[in-house]
Amino acid sequence: MTERVTLTADEIKKRLGLEPLPAEGGFFRETYRSTLAVDGGEGFAARSASSAIYYLLTPDTFSAVHRLPFHEVFHFYLGDPVEMLQLYPDGSSKRVLIGNDLARDMQPQVIVPGWVWQGTRLVPGGKFALLGTTMAPGFDFKDFELGDRARLLREYPDATAMIEALTRIG
Repeated sequence: MTERVTLTADEIKKRLGLEPLPAEGGFFRETYRSTLAVDGGEGFAARSASSAIYYLLTPDTFSAVHRLPFHEVFHFYLGDPVEMLQLYPDGSSKRVLIGNDLARDMQPQVIVPGWVWQGTRLVPGGKFALLGTTMAPGFDFKDFELGDRARLLREYPDATAMIEALTRIG
């Protein structure tokens, strides 16, 4: 039997070629972009049919609250659990635990609907989490909208602590 090797976040970044993700935070690398182009729909240019990335969180990073116009599917690969905040257009919010411990109500796959604000962080005490995300139609940086802390706090007062933890000031 082969002994299992435990990797650090820095080793994962190196092995997978992950780079800092501007504005949002964390580390990423695009792993797939379809060569098939699709109509982006009303108000959106034609774009790749789908795209996928690796995404790594560490204790000193988080995914700042942002939203995208299309659905995004998160996949948990390894590491420690991740806490996700979702803020819906109707003013409601939801917290989701992403991970592989199904007995503790963690979900290894999470779907974030289009136009839902989202942000993630490691559960306190975690060392890293390696996730992946898939989008169809594919991701385009022009679609990325970073959340404004003051606006989000006004619109989602029940999620104040998480909004403060997952946004940057100025």
